[in-house]
Amino acid sequence: MSLTKDDWPIAASLLSLGPGRLDGASSDREEWLRSLTTVRDAEFDLVDLTDSWLPYGDLRTGQRKDLREALSEADLGAVSLSAIRRSVIDEVSGDENLAYSHRTLDFAAELGVGVVSVGLHRPLTEEQRSQLWFWTAQGHRDVIDDEDVWRLAVDRFRELGRHAEEVGVLLSLELYEHTLLGSARSAVRLVESIGLDVVGLNPDVGNLIRLHEPVEDWRTVMSATLPYANFWHVKNYTRDENATNGTVTTAPSYLESGIIDYRESVALAVASGFQGVICTEHYGGDGLSMSAANRDYLRRRVLPRRPGPVGTSRVRQQFGEAR
Repeated sequence: MSLTKDDWPIAASLLSLGPGRLDGASSDREEWLRSLTTVRDAEFDLVDLTDSWLPYGDLRTGQRKDLREALSEADLGAVSLSAIRRSVIDEVSGDENLAYSHRTLDFAAELGVGVVSVGLHRPLTEEQRSQLWFWTAQGHRDVIDDEDVWRLAVDRFRELGRHAEEVGVLLSLELYEHTLLGSARSAVRLVESIGLDVVGLNPDVGNLIRLHEPVEDWRTVMSATLPYANFWHVKNYTRDENATNGTVTTAPSYLESGIIDYRESVALAVASGFQGVICTEHYGGDGLSMSAANRDYLRRRVLPRRPGPVGTSRVRQQFGEAR
């Protein structure tokens, strides 16, 4: 049976919460509960455990128990986990990030989370942190044509994929600018090279179209990557291009008002066989309320109203709730 607007799992990103308290004190749990309650008050019942809030792979046994209890008390189900800026091919921190990713998979399985999203993006530079929008400043760029780097990425993601399969979790690779997952062709090649049906793509095209430079057409990226999607960060941006002087400006927007047409994208996703968790993200302002508005837009206007035929996905699909 295919999902509809009434039962499609839509999770709130925890990006808007910022770094959570992690002092090792008993008061941590109360602070976590207060933060999670704001998410529930925004009428979300599902969350993506974005690790910009808490480093889930580093939580001790007691902290994991406290988080599970806080989620339950806030009446929230954790259906996905996003581990961000922990590239497994980082020249300095790659080994540490790989180990953290393994611990994160174990934590997700323990909590009953069905999908873990990882990527190749690096920590923000000081210059990026000093900007209003970090993507307007130069960040790290992977060496796209280095075969040794490519093989390392394939091997390490395959290692994580095999671990994910062992513990019953999906692994999703997030599209991100200037990495080996920074174009449709490279992302598809990477997931096909890994060759495991538990490893798919998180086609977060918003990460690409916000750049102040020439970018792939979003339809091209969606068409190529959605057949491999097993999880999906959704966000949108306005984009203005001045061909006369070569300037580009972008800014975060509602899903329905940005350059990406999510009505068309969701229809393409369903036709491609996507039946996974959707996570609404937003940068700037009241990100949680924007995420809630985007959830409502998807449910009321975009997601299918009735069960219907879906295409055949290239990767495994699943989702689950931890209550």
